[in-house]
Amino acid sequence: MITASGVEIRVGPRLLMDDVTFRVGPGDRVGLVGRNGAGKTTLTTILAGYGDPSGGAITRTGEVGYLPQDPRTGDLDVLGRDRILSARGLDAVIRGMRATEVTMASGDVEERDRAMRRYSRLEAEFTAKGGYAAEAEAASIASSLGLPDRVLEQELRTLSGGQRRRIELARILFSGAETLLLDEPTNHLDADSVVWLRDHLRAYSGGLLIISHDVDLIETVVNKVFYLDANRQTMDVYNMGWKAYLAQREADERRRHRERANTEKKAAALMAQADKMRAKATKAVAAQNMARRAERMLAGLEGERQSDKVARLRFPTPAACGKTPLQAEGLSRSYGSLEIFTDVDLSIDRGSRVVVLGLNGAGKTTLLRLLSGIDRPDTGEVIAGHGLKLGYYAQEHETLDVGRTVLENMKTAAPELDETQTRKVLGSFLFSGDDVDKPAAVLSGGEKTRLALATLVVSAANVLLLDEPTNNLDPASREEILAGLRSYEGAVVLVSHDEGAVRALEPERVLLLPDGVEDLWGRDYEDLISLA
Repeated sequence: MITASGVEIRVGPRLLMDDVTFRVGPGDRVGLVGRNGAGKTTLTTILAGYGDPSGGAITRTGEVGYLPQDPRTGDLDVLGRDRILSARGLDAVIRGMRATEVTMASGDVEERDRAMRRYSRLEAEFTAKGGYAAEAEAASIASSLGLPDRVLEQELRTLSGGQRRRIELARILFSGAETLLLDEPTNHLDADSVVWLRDHLRAYSGGLLIISHDVDLIETVVNKVFYLDANRQTMDVYNMGWKAYLAQREADERRRHRERANTEKKAAALMAQADKMRAKATKAVAAQNMARRAERMLAGLEGERQSDKVARLRFPTPAACGKTPLQAEGLSRSYGSLEIFTDVDLSIDRGSRVVVLGLNGAGKTTLLRLLSGIDRPDTGEVIAGHGLKLGYYAQEHETLDVGRTVLENMKTAAPELDETQTRKVLGSFLFSGDDVDKPAAVLSGGEKTRLALATLVVSAANVLLLDEPTNNLDPASREEILAGLRSYEGAVVLVSHDEGAVRALEPERVLLLPDGVEDLWGRDYEDLISLA
């Protein structure tokens, strides 16, 4: 259980929320909503214990399982299966049992005796932590999230970002934590896994707080909604499901509007009366008191609800380039003994649009990293054509320098712009005032997405490599991004689970991985997008 009392949260001088009080107890399945930048990710990070509020108190009872938007695991040498089992400490016990079995089979008599005693202790610990039933449960969760055995037996460093994130989600779900905090849990999940996750979370008996732009997930799962109002710097708690919340929130806004109008009318009448009374010296004190009463009435009013701002993306005319600005010939990539893909050819003509499809782990992100020059292929080559200017959007935002501020990242992307021009572009992506001085490391997933896209806009790139560019965006900002993509005149290579993003691109061709088969785009391929 998590209880927040009178919580205030600030990022630098900016107030995100003030005097917020709520509780997430057993059986509560809370949808935390609000526009990008309202403070959803900041709040969940603090609730998980990775920061402190500026004021108020947060108490936690029982274990808390936290899935951040961009999970980072310290040790990338561990196997996927062991990472999941570590949620209950089973990984260390199993490794110990395996090592002890080797000693029991090959050691001398004295070593075997010690090993047998150690094995008995480890076996008892293994049983106490759930034993083989727990192993089977972990395997079942992993399979439901699209993680086959071959992936679980690989080291994390050999896996794609999407696979690592699903392993972290499986780990959190397997942990048995009394309270779960899940920030965009459906990112990188295929359609079947999303359906399974909905059912799993709906049946979860502990406390759950979830941030998601997947409306179907929120509508199906939550029984409470916490709305972070960025305009009023507060949280409204609705003890009801999603559809009822939408209706009630609109009713609340109408009520606030009526109350404000009535109060302003009364205050205006008081001020008018006070002005009349000031003309008479005998009534000056009464007039002053009446004016103060009117001022107090107006001071107690909540601000008018403002429309939530959205990012404005408009790509400039791409830099001039030759007929074929980017080519790849015979690309192959492996991680150790694991072959990702072999002998992939791709030719990107000026203004062409290609979507890359394939199951998770098929090498989509790996291909974009090779095309961008960040990684090198094992065989084959990437050929830059005349005038090539690449823009690369990485799904895990690796292109951002997290040690620099928002403004510094933009100046690096477009050194030719002066500060006024740079701030103007950032403003169109909802970074204004002191926001531009925040380190990129503290930005939420949605804010990092907006910053990364802003750096692409100022680059004048003529070939864009986009890896899941709509993840973490609120619906309104997502629509703006897709509108910008439709009007972009350069070439695009897109990797996305988002059917709307692929439709907005209007691709001409599709590249299927890991086989490297290229074909003209057709509606028959649409069913593969959400499975990719």
